Amino acid sequence: MKDGKPDRGQMRVDTEECKGCGLCVEACPAKVIALSEHLNHYGYHTAAYAGAGCTGCGICFMVCPEPGAITVLRIATHKAVEPDAATTAVAGGK
Repeated sequence: MKDGKPDRGQMRVDTEECKGCGLCVEACPAKVIALSEHLNHYGYHTAAYAGAGCTGCGICFMVCPEPGAITVLRIATHKAVEPDAATTAVAGGK
């Protein structure tokens, strides 16, 4: 959780596909992506998610030149919805 707000998304990086170009790092509005200190088997410093603060906007996915390197998942939020009169009438069998 960043700034007390719950995460709205989650970003995953396939370290075997990432070439460490850093475009996602620069594009991330929440600034929760950085280049890892570790090298993948190709010798690249890959992108790494901080683990919290993702908004699920998908900008990192859109700027990534490697297909399949980044996956963005949106976290579904369930809000209590009050049924309106039309829904109540149909659901109530009136």
